Amino acid sequence: MGMKKAPPAANPGAYVAALQDWRGEVVRSLRRAVRSAKIEEGIKWGHLVYHANGPVLLIRAEDHRVLFGFWRGQRLSEIEPRLKPGGKYEMATIELREGDTVKPAVARRLAAEAVALNRRLGDPTEIAGR
Repeated sequence: MGMKKAPPAANPGAYVAALQDWRGEVVRSLRRAVRSAKIEEGIKWGHLVYHANGPVLLIRAEDHRVLFGFWRGQRLSEIEPRLKPGGKYEMATIELREGDTVKPAVARRLAAEAVALNRRLGDPTEIAGR
């Protein structure tokens, strides 16, 4: 048998509650910060995904890291230089390992700016082909 795959969390609260170690602290801190933006929270692809006029950002706990990713993250690197481009659209992601943090003020600013970009530019997944 390969890795045991936990069933996806039923809801965001369950997702966070299942993380007991340092990853839980990081995810809770990020979640608190980003929810200050006008944003809709849900579970998609087995992790936290936030929408406002299309997908905005994700928070994903893996075995040894937490990913904090933005669909338009490549436009946000002045706010947070750790954002690394990768994936489709204008994705960029911060990889957090044990001991790493994103200051709540920075996470709030990233989320607010990402929401503003979607409001101004539209759903990032719909215009990628144009």
